[in-house]
Amino acid sequence: MQNNHNNNNNNKKDVIIIGAGAAGLMCAMEAGKRGRQVLVLDHSNKPGKKILMSGGGRCNFTNQEIHPHKYLSQNLHFCHSALKRYTQWDFIELVKRYKIPFHEKKLGQLFCDDKAKDILDMLLAECAHAGVKIYLNSMIGQIKQTDKGFFEVQLSNQEVYYAQSLVIATGGLSIPTMGATPFGYKIAEQFGLNIVPVRAGLVPFTLHLDDKHKFEVLSGVACDSVVSVGETAFRENMLFTHRGLSGPAMLQISNYWLPGQKLKLNFLPDVLFLAIFKQAQKQKPNSSLKEMLGQCLPKRLVSILLANHPLEHHCLQAITHREVEKIAELFQAFQITPNGTEGYRTAEVTIGGVDTQGISSKTFEANKIKGLYFIGEVLDVTGWLGGYNFQWAWSSGWAAGQYV
Repeated sequence: MQNNHNNNNNNKKDVIIIGAGAAGLMCAMEAGKRGRQVLVLDHSNKPGKKILMSGGGRCNFTNQEIHPHKYLSQNLHFCHSALKRYTQWDFIELVKRYKIPFHEKKLGQLFCDDKAKDILDMLLAECAHAGVKIYLNSMIGQIKQTDKGFFEVQLSNQEVYYAQSLVIATGGLSIPTMGATPFGYKIAEQFGLNIVPVRAGLVPFTLHLDDKHKFEVLSGVACDSVVSVGETAFRENMLFTHRGLSGPAMLQISNYWLPGQKLKLNFLPDVLFLAIFKQAQKQKPNSSLKEMLGQCLPKRLVSILLANHPLEHHCLQAITHREVEKIAELFQAFQITPNGTEGYRTAEVTIGGVDTQGISSKTFEANKIKGLYFIGEVLDVTGWLGGYNFQWAWSSGWAAGQYV
């Protein structure tokens, strides 16, 4: 790894990659293996910052259940080719080769046993082995294409580098404190590519003031639930926070939610409500509705949902069939309209980005600009929570690395 830049006698490369994150490093090591002279430039003081912080510091590096339908894009077929050519099993093979211990947490999600740094060290070792140069603290001034088709990359300290292939692997806008910027989108626009409007994805929801006041006492309470918007539903844990709603189920559905839409929450996904009610009515006719529901759900949640409800303190035997259906709806089809999301500050990904209609799904080269490539999160491809976005970084980086 180098922070100091060489002088001008070494300023011509085969490939320049901007961005030393997951996709950029993957592309660099693959291109380096083909004997290409590769230079990676990054404005940060460290490579792979998002890798290091991901998965609570354990890096959820892929998923065993990778499938194209678990990705969002305006061009749904775009991700098929790369995901098929470089699969989760290929990446797992690399991880095993480096003897990095890992485990499946749930739903096919694979995490390091020890720390995320193991994955970053593996990528950096592969890059070093392939002769890749990585320059950090490199602020890009401007980029242009020369008459001969070379890319000229000028740094803010006036150093200039040239390459036949330029790869943009700068990621999206999520977590600006990690150095996220719109740089990649600006380069795409400079070269005439379209940008699909961007928004925060895999992000917690905020609530309208009334709902916020109502639910903030539940901050820290989690429960297994099915959360849906329209036809899309996810079953995982949801978490109440002092700002709103979070947890895996909420992060997943946030990719599909649009402002103004209602969320539907089923807090009792496995329960045939009428059946358990009848059973409880028979066994404990004098116990209250609150007591019965407190057996299946966090008691504080039951209290909030039943607060000021006409049946709040009724005993079970006094409740009619019609009223049971209404209560079932309250706990199994609860509706709430978020105020918005927490935005890029806490978002794990950016939805939207460089329009893939202008990019080759085989090589990741821009259709109209020879030698210009876009990979990873900067593109309009967003995966589910659970290792899908890292797999997209590996697959797209690998695919471009075969051609740059």
